[in-house]
Amino acid sequence: MDSNNKKMASKTCLVTGGTSGIGKVTASALAAQGMRVVISGRNFAKTEAVARKIIAETGNPSIHFLIADFSDLQAVRKLAKTFKEKFTNLDILVNNAGAFYNSRRRTPYGVEMTFLVNHLAPFLLTNLLLESFKNSVSGRIVNVSSDAHKYGNINLDDLEFNTFYFGFLAYARSKLANLLFTYELDRRLAGSNLTVNALHPGHVATNIFRTNFSIFGPLLKKTIGVFSLTPEQGAQNSIYLASSQEVEGISGNYFVRQEQFLSSPLSHDLALAKGLWEKSEKLTGI
Repeated sequence: MDSNNKKMASKTCLVTGGTSGIGKVTASALAAQGMRVVISGRNFAKTEAVARKIIAETGNPSIHFLIADFSDLQAVRKLAKTFKEKFTNLDILVNNAGAFYNSRRRTPYGVEMTFLVNHLAPFLLTNLLLESFKNSVSGRIVNVSSDAHKYGNINLDDLEFNTFYFGFLAYARSKLANLLFTYELDRRLAGSNLTVNALHPGHVATNIFRTNFSIFGPLLKKTIGVFSLTPEQGAQNSIYLASSQEVEGISGNYFVRQEQFLSSPLSHDLALAKGLWEKSEKLTGI
């Protein structure tokens, strides 16, 4: 084990959406470094099975799992509460869980479902777990965004997307929110022991296509997969930001292919970031 792996082996990491795709690959890679890894998923049987598989494949017995559906903010609160009850500290949080909805779905939180799962849920979880980083020498928060963010726009007065809903635009808006959240959180964490960065994993064919395009989903996923990265390739950015010494102390950046990259001008709008933060606080009740 090299010096970096020895250092990372003492860390506790939470990977949301860790049961498939780049989340599962990320969790497995961090477990292989010897970290204590906690994965979250929606389905108990599936999440437990993935945790057992990671243990078997990596030989690391310190793999744990928690259950939460990110379409329910009460479940997110329970996830944070349970984590704090079971684990005394947190060193790395990988906000990986996400979703795409081809048609608009209303929620009881005043936002449509894509925005809820991809932004409000990780916003709430991160804020609830900030206290858990207090014993970490160099804590890291990693937010999985997308280059789709550059097609997004945010109307803080229409977070239900009542006007001209289109699945990709809703997804792009949520990924823009991930970046605005990352940069605003970085400003609020200035002078602390915590860093926060966002990333684009590359174009990866995931189960989004299987679950949101009816009977054509599996075929669409297979077709797009011909031109896309594998989950193993797509996870490299997450693994890099979560564990590499090269980015220790680096915060408030957007990474593509393990390199700092300039995100869209709108993602750096200070007024929009502040407004989104304040709106998110009200919507989540923190």
